[in-house]
Amino acid sequence: MNADVFAEWLCRQGHQVVRTASSYWFDAAPRVLQAFPYHWLIEPGEDELREALAHGGAIALRYSAPLDHPAGKLSYHTVFKGPTYDMHRLSKGARADVRAALRQCSVAPIALSRLAAEGWALEADTIERQGREASMTQASWQKRCLAAEGLPGFEAWGALVNGRLAASALTCAIDDCCYILHQQSRQEYLRLHVNHALAYTLTQTFISRPGVRAVHYGVHSLDAPASVDAFKSHLGYTAQPLRQRVAFCPWFAPLVGQASFDLVHRLYRLWPKSQWLAKAEGMIRFYLEGRRPLGEQNVPALLAPILQRGGDWDGQAKF
Repeated sequence: MNADVFAEWLCRQGHQVVRTASSYWFDAAPRVLQAFPYHWLIEPGEDELREALAHGGAIALRYSAPLDHPAGKLSYHTVFKGPTYDMHRLSKGARADVRAALRQCSVAPIALSRLAAEGWALEADTIERQGREASMTQASWQKRCLAAEGLPGFEAWGALVNGRLAASALTCAIDDCCYILHQQSRQEYLRLHVNHALAYTLTQTFISRPGVRAVHYGVHSLDAPASVDAFKSHLGYTAQPLRQRVAFCPWFAPLVGQASFDLVHRLYRLWPKSQWLAKAEGMIRFYLEGRRPLGEQNVPALLAPILQRGGDWDGQAKF
């Protein structure tokens, strides 16, 4: 599978896709572009960014870049790089949880149509559990899943307890990288650690496939709690250091500063379930911090151990 197939999946859902010299972009939110494939680290020039913003009718965009890129917030992707993956990669507690979970559930591929039909209940449960407003409807969820039908590289997986879908995931492969795109679960089965069993089995299966170099488990979120990525680190995933840059179109950028951040932050504290305010607060925060030198930025929790070791971050740059 290549990036054009991923673009087709997005277009089938009704997203707008823009192609520029270094990347693809899609409207991840109204008037906000996100670069993809997510594992690409790109360094577009200012002319290319203006082109993407103009073609997409957007006021902001977001992309991942190498550490030595001149702008962007200190950030990371959660990834696992092979060649093998087994229980020894997990923390002690995660090993116990995975072993216990695999005795209680079975993990296997499922039809995309089943994910579309049964997965919404899990997605809605997950959203409610995380204290967020729903960012999609049941109809848009079904469109997301069914849009992948017939496209090479997309798969649906489930953790089943007595035949019932307890946790599920939509995955895909682009180039030499497999993605765990979306994962959800039922509250009543969390005590069985079904998410652990699902993620472990997916990672082990994907990394063993010929030609697969890495499994990508997500981009450092604008608004998710650190516990989300801490879960992944217990499963053997590491934080790949990089910079995430948020850029605004020329006419809007002068309006974005500390005062606007303070206003949005106060509004978000009043309405903490608002998905729009959560993302807006994160975009402005990443933008403002990304304009500072790396050494003056806040270090994400998952990157702190790497910084303390003072090592070479994947050969990209040193602090």
